[in-house]
Amino acid sequence: MQKIYIILLILFVGLNSNAQNNKEYFSSKDLTSVGAYYYPEHWDELQWDRDLKKMAEMGFEFTHFAEFAWAQLEPEEGVYDFKWLDKAVNIAAKYNLKVIMCTSTATPPVWLVRKYPDILIQHEDGTKDDHGSRQHASFSNNYYREYSQKMIAELAKHYGNDDRIIGWQVDNEPRGMRDYGKDAQQRFRDWLKNKYKTVDVLNKAWGTNFWSGTYSSFSEINIPQYSQWGMNLYQKLDHSRFVDEETASFLDDQALTIKKYAKPEQWVTTNYIPMYESRCIGGNKELDFISYTRYMVYGEHKGIGSKGYRVGEYSRIAMANDYFRPLTPLYGVMELQPGQVNWGSINSQPLPGAVHLWLWHVFAGGSQFTCTYRFRAPIYGYEQYHYGIVGPDGVTPTPGGLEYQQFIEEIKTLRKESSLGLMPKEYVNRKTAILYDPDNTVAINQNKQNSVWDTEQHVLKYYKALKSFGAPVDFIRENMNFDKYPVVVVPAYQQMSLELIDKLETYVENGGNLVMSCRTGHQDEQGHLWEAKHAQPIYKLIGAEIEFYDLLRPYAADTVVMDNNRYAWTSWGDILKPNKNTEVWASYSGDFYSGKPSVIFNSLGKGTVTYVGADSNDGVFEHDVLRKLYDKLNIDIEKYPKGIIVEYRDGFGIAMNYSDKPYDMVLPEKTDVLIGTKKIPTAGVLVWKIK
Repeated sequence: MQKIYIILLILFVGLNSNAQNNKEYFSSKDLTSVGAYYYPEHWDELQWDRDLKKMAEMGFEFTHFAEFAWAQLEPEEGVYDFKWLDKAVNIAAKYNLKVIMCTSTATPPVWLVRKYPDILIQHEDGTKDDHGSRQHASFSNNYYREYSQKMIAELAKHYGNDDRIIGWQVDNEPRGMRDYGKDAQQRFRDWLKNKYKTVDVLNKAWGTNFWSGTYSSFSEINIPQYSQWGMNLYQKLDHSRFVDEETASFLDDQALTIKKYAKPEQWVTTNYIPMYESRCIGGNKELDFISYTRYMVYGEHKGIGSKGYRVGEYSRIAMANDYFRPLTPLYGVMELQPGQVNWGSINSQPLPGAVHLWLWHVFAGGSQFTCTYRFRAPIYGYEQYHYGIVGPDGVTPTPGGLEYQQFIEEIKTLRKESSLGLMPKEYVNRKTAILYDPDNTVAINQNKQNSVWDTEQHVLKYYKALKSFGAPVDFIRENMNFDKYPVVVVPAYQQMSLELIDKLETYVENGGNLVMSCRTGHQDEQGHLWEAKHAQPIYKLIGAEIEFYDLLRPYAADTVVMDNNRYAWTSWGDILKPNKNTEVWASYSGDFYSGKPSVIFNSLGKGTVTYVGADSNDGVFEHDVLRKLYDKLNIDIEKYPKGIIVEYRDGFGIAMNYSDKPYDMVLPEKTDVLIGTKKIPTAGVLVWKIK
């Protein structure tokens, strides 16, 4: 079926110009490495040797220390204690476990909070966070930013030349957090002044002539009140950018401090939660790469079938892989669920095999390492009842722990298999990019126009369709190269500069195939509607005008018709007026604009543009539009059902089943099955090698 193969020359390419380098921090011959968090400060010192020995015996290759240990590292101001941590590092080394060292900035000690209470996050209503939780200190507090670097410097001086330390994690699951404290207020004003230079420029960008909102100086500008109705949208958008930049710069400052003292072989990363409206992700200049955290079963996702909630939503790991990979020279997963958790809305047991499935899915996307929170299940604290690799007795492996052990042994098997890094030509030829900018998500979500609109779910409709085709997908940014992708999908890209529109036109005219969806190109890069016909700058691209758009009531869904099939839609519909030579693929039905086009196909230069004007209710419409396009372009695609994900890396094919039914996988010719069977059960994995 698939007879022609090409050599994968480069597995990981750093597309982000801010990425530090492409050093091989992880040996390619090892494929991947697996580790587990350990908190020496949580356990009697007499148990450390037993625990770390057990970790090594189960096959783990590294561990992770000091993430929340500031109170133990600096028990009083300016007094540092590394003796206990030295002992833990020595024991880890005894069992050939490498160590990721962490900064503890997510948990400042109580003496620091009580002596300098201004470091605490102040909320919009004037209340403050307090000691006893985590991430309660503000990244916008000048004293906290400065003082934390002292602790980090001492830690880096102590461990920066230690060969047993392979790298550093700064903070923990950092994200943009709003602070209304005095320093945050001034830093926001300074940020605005640096961005706009003059208040007149800011007034124009924010449109402050509206509702008498004009400012005469930066000192008059406050952090916006998000709870206040009608607050200036651009002020809120800029503030959200500021908050994300505060987080990114705080992490970069930590990285710079570590690199003053650490040897170049030690890398620096952080573990982001995949939040697709966050500009922090991909916004760092000093981290060597970024990693992510992913939990799959905690009561929030139904999955497929009546018991799908035990396996999880199949796009979550897939999209995180495809989103992070283009933004960083390499990536890893710093926290992957080991089993049942304690903090979700409903903390169900994962289906037997699900943890093993997630591990293979992380690997399939290209991850260089996977780490789990945590090795020992905690017996006290907020995360009581959270599973570990071993249970609360510190000895007995949990079901998830045994699945980690199984995965580790299987990776060892793959390491013994020689591979040329081959991938099927058909797989490579269907590689697709999704153009994505967190700014658009934030801007749309603060002015949705329709209560049922969901930006992330809209993007997922296109993404899931592409994964069902067996397409490798990259989420890319405006400054990246479009030309290596036969197809680029641009979903709900509301804000567009003229420069980006020109770049897209060039891509198409040179032979690229562009897919644009509703809500695209309606505004300029500042979020202003064009002083022209609605979305007029993209008319050349799409070969049509957008006459108007419509939003339906949730109880009054209507339909679009394509190839005699009907699809329900509710949240958004762009009504199109195509040029003479533009093909009409689908039309609206059932309202006063019945018969008006909803999907069009335009040829431009050597390439094509497909514009999809409606956001369907279930994603079947988007899937069928993309399938029609790929058929027209003669791009060979698969027809995987929901929940089946297939990827290739390092010459290995990996198929994963999140669905509620067994799936019979048809393999390419000349392959050897290494793990699993061709009939893949629910939560099952099949791994094969191309010969």
